[in-house]
Amino acid sequence: MAGGVVVSASGGKEYPGKMTLFVFLTCFVASSGGLIFGYDLGISGGVTSMDSFLLKFFPSVYHKEKEDVSTNQYCKFDSELLTLFTSSLYLAALVASFCAATVTRVFGRKWSMFGGGITFLVGAVINGAAESVFMLILGRILLGIGVGFANQSVPLYLSEMAPPKLRGMLNIGFQLMITIGILAANLINYATAKIAGGWGWRVSLGLAAVPAVVIALGALLLPDTPNSLIERGHAEQARSMLSKIRGTDDVQEEYDDLVAASEESKTIKHPWKNILEKKYRPALTMAILIPFFQQLTGINVIMFYAPVLFKTIGFEDDAALMSAVITGLVNMFATFVSIATVDRVGRRALFLQGGTQMLICQIVVGTLIGFQFGTSGVGANLSRGYASCVVLFICVYVAGFAWSWGPLGWLVPSEIFPLEIRSAGQSINVSVNMFFTFIIGQAFLTLLCRLKFGLFYFFGGWVLVMTIFIGLFLPETKNVPIEEMVLAWKKHWFWGKFISDDDIHVGKKTSTFGA
Repeated sequence: MAGGVVVSASGGKEYPGKMTLFVFLTCFVASSGGLIFGYDLGISGGVTSMDSFLLKFFPSVYHKEKEDVSTNQYCKFDSELLTLFTSSLYLAALVASFCAATVTRVFGRKWSMFGGGITFLVGAVINGAAESVFMLILGRILLGIGVGFANQSVPLYLSEMAPPKLRGMLNIGFQLMITIGILAANLINYATAKIAGGWGWRVSLGLAAVPAVVIALGALLLPDTPNSLIERGHAEQARSMLSKIRGTDDVQEEYDDLVAASEESKTIKHPWKNILEKKYRPALTMAILIPFFQQLTGINVIMFYAPVLFKTIGFEDDAALMSAVITGLVNMFATFVSIATVDRVGRRALFLQGGTQMLICQIVVGTLIGFQFGTSGVGANLSRGYASCVVLFICVYVAGFAWSWGPLGWLVPSEIFPLEIRSAGQSINVSVNMFFTFIIGQAFLTLLCRLKFGLFYFFGGWVLVMTIFIGLFLPETKNVPIEEMVLAWKKHWFWGKFISDDDIHVGKKTSTFGA
């Protein structure tokens, strides 16, 4: 063995690196960018189930909801304006992610995070002070810009800072912060819904400023990643930072590979054009299909419409919000399962197990709701036992998502692109995610009204498709150095034909190590 570098099972190198306090703290602070996305996911559904909020901004929905129980339970919340309020954020995030790619590449990952935090802060203030639907949607658009910048830069930052053997665990910190944001939002909604005077929704929306301040201030304290420093021409700083985050001076081999990747990236003048080349096809396919599939698991439907969904199936107001708190707790604690196992059992095993679990739960929940309300949507309120059964299977579904498609939907796309197109690739990942979050969010209440309980079968069918896709087409990426991911594609039964020997510019000396 030379230089502490050994040949890994993936065919690449295993660089020296350990969990240092510095790496842990920087990744912890960067992960807080997930709070703004999670808080918004949790807060929106709770606020739109508050009577005072609906009466002020969406009175037609409020009056329809208060009609006799004979009203079709599937259609009582169907309002295009209400869904526009919720989903406008995701359209703004989609557009912002493309601008974030340039900021992330030219100025570094940390400044993209800072910009996202400041923009989200302004949006939170406008929403908390809103007096009209226009102010609400303007605030949501600014929130969306903030989410677009944070979601584009944070997963990249985490994947680049983490040692290869710990990359999965540290990157999933982002998803953990999303779940903490969702849970905090659910608890806040539960508390503010009880505020006399009907202004609790202002507190819920305005408190989004707190996670915005956390990520904005945190970003100012963060160092740049070695990858970004090399990309921007700061070679000595990059080597010093690499040594600091790996906890050893024995980083020459990894540094050389980073420089090789950077040299190749400098030949790429138009990353948006080059990303379409054949050799990038495997990573591009994953960056499009993984976030597409993630949204078609139906999870955001459960999360940002959880209180509405529980009211629809017969829960009272407080019980609906409390049920959302329960699913938020499950989401957060189940994410720790992924943190503990992702770098041991690998990405594929979690994807396949979680997908199977979600599929079973979608079928069961759809059947339970179908038995109660049928196709007419008219039925008595659910008994406590029946309703508890629905919540139980929703929680099992959320757990399956929380240790599979939730964290891995952000982790895998952020670790598979070479440096020269990494920012562009992550922007595609975020934009596809936001686009389909927008589409599903905009269409959910209408789909629920039209498909009724069959909506759960609809998402279940997609879960089956995505699980088969992962089984066939995703190579294992655990422990593979981020700059040597091309070797994993080269070995794959299907993607290998897209990668020529001339496309491999890192790991050239692999055969000399371990000799």
